[in-house]
Amino acid sequence: MSKLLKIITAGDGGVGKTTLLYRYVENRFLANTAMTLGVEFFIKETYIKGETINLQVWDFGGQDHFRPLLKDYSVGAKGALLLFDLTRPSSLENIEQWVNICRGENPGIPIIFLGTKWDLTESITVDDKYARSFPKEYGFFKYLKISSKTGANVNLAFRLLAKEIIKNL
Repeated sequence: MSKLLKIITAGDGGVGKTTLLYRYVENRFLANTAMTLGVEFFIKETYIKGETINLQVWDFGGQDHFRPLLKDYSVGAKGALLLFDLTRPSSLENIEQWVNICRGENPGIPIIFLGTKWDLTESITVDDKYARSFPKEYGFFKYLKISSKTGANVNLAFRLLAKEIIKNL
């Protein structure tokens, strides 16, 4: 029998949450995605230590006007991916708000911190040392840089999160 784990993706609009999920679930890159309105769902079957795990991934819309609803949607989540854009320092301004949404009902929820758009090396403006200060401050268990375009570290991010959730169950 397989386990079902609810995972949420959070972060400001335009950081790459939907693009990440298409890369992970369908192994394809979508150059142009529409703004997520509210919440979308994705399911991906994976295997951890010989056990079938179904990840039910909730893609949260990043715009301000959706945020009041998201705390309710995070109920029952076992883990979270919190994304920011490596090319846009302003995408780090609302991290505390996103942490509060993710941890609303479960203060111990494991969160992996993901810097997106790693493939845009010429445009990266977020200092690595600065980005690494957030996991310390907010108790994220891991920080990774990812690229949905190339697929770099995408599967690894979900695998690390699923393993961390299972360890905590």
